[in-house]
Amino acid sequence: MVSRPTALLLNLAHALDHLFLLIFAAAVAKIAVAFGFDRWEDLMPFGVGMFFLFGLGALPAGRLGDLWGRRPMMLVFFFGIGAASLLAATTQSVWQLGAALTLIGVFASIYHPVGIPMLVQAARHPGATIGINGLAGNLGVAAAALVTGLLVDAFGWRAAFIVPGLFSIACGAVFARVTARETEAPARRARQAAVALPRGLVARAFFVMTAAAVTGSLLFNFTTNGNGPLIAERLRGLVDEPATLGVLLAGIYAVASFAQVIVGRLIDRYPLKPLYLGIALAQAPVLWLAAHSSGWPFYALLTLAMVLIFGAIPFTDAMIVRYVDDRMRSRVAGMRLAVSFSISSGAVWLLGPVVKAGGFSTLLVAMAIVALCTSMAVLLLPNERQTEATARSPLDLTPRAGS
Repeated sequence: MVSRPTALLLNLAHALDHLFLLIFAAAVAKIAVAFGFDRWEDLMPFGVGMFFLFGLGALPAGRLGDLWGRRPMMLVFFFGIGAASLLAATTQSVWQLGAALTLIGVFASIYHPVGIPMLVQAARHPGATIGINGLAGNLGVAAAALVTGLLVDAFGWRAAFIVPGLFSIACGAVFARVTARETEAPARRARQAAVALPRGLVARAFFVMTAAAVTGSLLFNFTTNGNGPLIAERLRGLVDEPATLGVLLAGIYAVASFAQVIVGRLIDRYPLKPLYLGIALAQAPVLWLAAHSSGWPFYALLTLAMVLIFGAIPFTDAMIVRYVDDRMRSRVAGMRLAVSFSISSGAVWLLGPVVKAGGFSTLLVAMAIVALCTSMAVLLLPNERQTEATARSPLDLTPRAGS
């Protein structure tokens, strides 16, 4: 079990990971003006490399985390993403900015397959640990909306990259000091999965976690990259000040983030399948209603939609903790993330053209359909009552006698 200072820094790293990924989206309107673009939608494709490498890079990052060590990989994360953010602040053209954003994506890809397995290794209540970690990550999303807006208004868009970059490098220095060196790489440890499933069910669980992660990541990328312009459009005439809109958006993310803490605690007590299915099924009607609303009713529906979207996030990490041996969790997480995040990076590419062609209503209806696809994938999850784990808590990692 990691120490409290290390756990705090790992949770903070999750917040930073999501903050860095959304600085561009939060500042895109100002960046578009600075580089001579008439519409922010035309600038969005330059961020697709960041999200594509955020997914693809998870595969080698996970492998290095298991075989080399999670502590050194987290040091690469802190220092690398900080330096890449500083580089983005110095760019003089959109192509240079796109390249720097892609480099941010490379270092951002390290956290999920490395940081989360490091945090939950030997955790007594992994569901609660994952929930708190998810809260931290989504508070980073909220911070991206709020902090970026404040920095852009006060000092310009480049400051929105400089300040977090310097902070990440400082966190890396603290992490190096307070986190003990690993005595052996995770791949050499002797720890078994919490639940021993037949090979066929393990393959099915991996398929479900990957498919659900693809659809969940699509929803996450569409919303977190598009919510700023979306609420500006749907609240036009009610709230028009950019700073106030940023506060309202940060409020949505802050409220929604706590859903992960609640879901994490529920995961420790109840089977995964019915919990996940209920949340996934609820997403579609809420998104459909949001597509046909405006004003404050829309704001309430968007808040509920984000509660459900964020609330679904802990399940894929919980499945890895439940079914995968700690010696290879980073590699399995890396494979899952490489597939899901690489595909969902298309959401960033499609966001501008879809909104430009059909408006946000079309986008929200499409998201409702994606949510239904998540529900179909979750139906394929193994029934926990048919496994040997029925007598144990869903994420209990205590080894059995003789194991």
